Amino acid sequence: MQEKTKNRTKEEDALLADHFMLLFKEAGEMKDTDPASPEAQELVKRIQDHITENLYTCSNKILRGLGKMYSGGGNFTKNIDEYGGEGTAEFVDNAIQIYCDRAE
Repeated sequence: MQEKTKNRTKEEDALLADHFMLLFKEAGEMKDTDPASPEAQELVKRIQDHITENLYTCSNKILRGLGKMYSGGGNFTKNIDEYGGEGTAEFVDNAIQIYCDRAE
């Protein structure tokens, strides 16, 4: 992670964080659909890719843990649900778990 972030400015970090949160806004738009749908699964892939490209290698094991963190309450859930609407964090977690189950 240090290698990928060492040369970034605060502005670049802020832009990447905003881009990442837009993925959760997109998830909020589909939260009332099937988390196993191709669209939801593609979104999970984009979340994983964003983390891998900009922070650290996001294996399916790590992704599964992140999903649980997202829906586990506290600030993660609050922030995600603020972007996508109530229930977004839980939807993303469900979609992540399906994605990881299919990859096993």
